[in-house]
Amino acid sequence: MIKGAIFDVDGTLLDSMFIWDTIGEDYLRSIGYTPKENLKETFKCMSLYQAACYYQTEYGVTLSVEEIMNGINRMIDHRYRYEVMPKSGVREFLHKLNDMGVIMCIATATDKPFVQVALERCGIAQYFSEIFTCTIVGSGKDEPFIYREALKHIGTEKSATVVFEDALYALKTAKADGFWTAAVYDVHEKKQEEVRALAHCYIKDFLNLDFFWNFASQLS
Repeated sequence: MIKGAIFDVDGTLLDSMFIWDTIGEDYLRSIGYTPKENLKETFKCMSLYQAACYYQTEYGVTLSVEEIMNGINRMIDHRYRYEVMPKSGVREFLHKLNDMGVIMCIATATDKPFVQVALERCGIAQYFSEIFTCTIVGSGKDEPFIYREALKHIGTEKSATVVFEDALYALKTAKADGFWTAAVYDVHEKKQEEVRALAHCYIKDFLNLDFFWNFASQLS
């Protein structure tokens, strides 16, 4: 039976991937500039600092790097604080896991303050004993360290712990490190056939979980 659960946030628990799809263009427009490219693709491998520098060099933004970074963070904070919502069935699913005694924590690439405020507003923060972020751990999800730190924290056996993710690359990392994986469908992950084939369990939505419960009951 499942004893521990490590959850991603964006695209897994929350319908929040839309933020990252448009934040580059939205911020630029908010300060009076017109995007000339798909900034999501441009910024994919950039840090926030690098993105702020890019605004200066490529768009001639005259604000300081610190001002740009602060402006972007304020926009992101507003969306997590007031807009993002949990996926359908998430509250009920987490409540059931909690009633079963499953120990849960978060492993996310999003900064902790944004995640914390969204989870609290959505009424699900109480289910998680800790929020681990890639920034705190010092490694992205292309490496398994965030999952290892989360597992160490919750103290369950890896053989009875499931990692919930929506992104193919993160599922690959967790599975390669020996974790059981549950893939959660999100429209922003385009490689769904690969996701379904890779993960030990595939969750189309949190309202139809018979297959998951059957899978979870066999863990030991």
